[in-house]
Amino acid sequence: MTDLPTVLVIDDEPRSLESLERILSDQFDVKTTMSTADAEQILEEEWVRVVLCDQRMPDITGVDFLRQVRERWPETVRMIISGYTDAEDIIRGVNDAGIYQYITKPWHPENLVLSLRNAVKVFDLQRENELLNTELKVSSDRAETVVTRRREQMRDNYRREDGIIRGQDSPMNAICDKLAQVAPYDVSVLLMGESGTGKELAARALHYNSLRWNKPFVVENCGALPDELLESELFGHKRGAFTGAVNDHMGLFERADGGTVFLDEVGDISPAFQVKLLRVLQEGEIRPVGAKRTRTVDVRVIAATNKNLEEEVRAGRFRDDLYYRLAVVSVELPALRQRKDDVPIIARELIQKQSASLGKPVTGISNEALQCLRNYHWPGNVRELQNELQHLVVMGDEGAVLGADQLNPRILRGAPDEGQEDAAIFDGGNGTLKERIENLEARILQEALIRNRWNKSKAARELGLSRVGLRGKLERYGLEKVESLDDKEDPAVKAAKG
Repeated sequence: MTDLPTVLVIDDEPRSLESLERILSDQFDVKTTMSTADAEQILEEEWVRVVLCDQRMPDITGVDFLRQVRERWPETVRMIISGYTDAEDIIRGVNDAGIYQYITKPWHPENLVLSLRNAVKVFDLQRENELLNTELKVSSDRAETVVTRRREQMRDNYRREDGIIRGQDSPMNAICDKLAQVAPYDVSVLLMGESGTGKELAARALHYNSLRWNKPFVVENCGALPDELLESELFGHKRGAFTGAVNDHMGLFERADGGTVFLDEVGDISPAFQVKLLRVLQEGEIRPVGAKRTRTVDVRVIAATNKNLEEEVRAGRFRDDLYYRLAVVSVELPALRQRKDDVPIIARELIQKQSASLGKPVTGISNEALQCLRNYHWPGNVRELQNELQHLVVMGDEGAVLGADQLNPRILRGAPDEGQEDAAIFDGGNGTLKERIENLEARILQEALIRNRWNKSKAARELGLSRVGLRGKLERYGLEKVESLDDKEDPAVKAAKG
């Protein structure tokens, strides 16, 4: 009997069904069927946590079938695979069938697996919530004490460490000092920076260090939804307000009353919706879609964007009055490439978390791997680093020290991608032709050696060199296995310089 969570996949295309089963079977107990009738039979016999259904089925649409699933098996998390994303259809699915997530075609295998893992977590949380509700009926005072204690623990963690991992001389120190200074004051804050720099983490630090710490903190990605759905999500709607609105829906602003709303990617909202958001910030009132009366809400708004909103204002794409409302205080978060010395510290912390999350114990990470991580440019910032370390934990041996040989080749080269490395060499790179060729050769040698765990015989065979020839090149470029992080400069770069 398997311990894997059961996932039911429904698709009338055999090839698509086989592909989904092959990709998901490593992490889930996958049940597949090409008909909704068979799917109902499986739901009656199995403890299914997640249903993944294709929208275009011969006898019934995926949304209509999942509406039936919701009525009979409400605890099962429902997901749709669809080749199109009509806004009205999405709203109908969310409200009528309780769709947890739309997966659009073509889907990416890793993203699909991650979405299903999150859906399983939602199922487990629902079960825990049911138990909590039962406990509340028996002893509401005790449950309230538990919730309060957890919130206090979150507040204490953010007050003590900000939740932001960094070194003693990190550029983030000044940022965290500014966040701590601003947090107690009930003003809007605009967080700016590239994607993956930790803007949501900074927003949580602001919330848990404010006077609103014991009230809700809610998050909405404004760039991921069309205007109609975004308005419903933020402000709510009344039953019958539009097709598919079968029940009243409370928006995030009302849910967060007394707390904090974090609006991510606020620079992507349309000019029409900017007007509606401005009114809420000015008046402190929301009007649910289809409602005749406004409702007063008391929330603190923290916004984030990876765009330069001042340039967007000058270009006429973002309202200046909304910008001034959002940016009472502006905080620019540095990119990870500007925090080189923080990378090893963050990496060690994330590896511990990934090891615990995946249930795979590892001893640590080698200095050589840390040096490679430090040298890399990280265009995806902390989010990209987190993904790379998750890959490293998965591919590494259980109980071992994680080595550099399992790192992505582009990270071993110390360049963000092939294109940028080529640009550095061919498009105006520094140095003479001889120096630039030597720089490239040193990087190739270093990557081959690390990938082969510094086995010179294997690396020489791979590169078409004799062992003596390889040894000569290593001596020439000063390449050797990294034993510590005291020397902060990439050996390949040093070799090219001198």
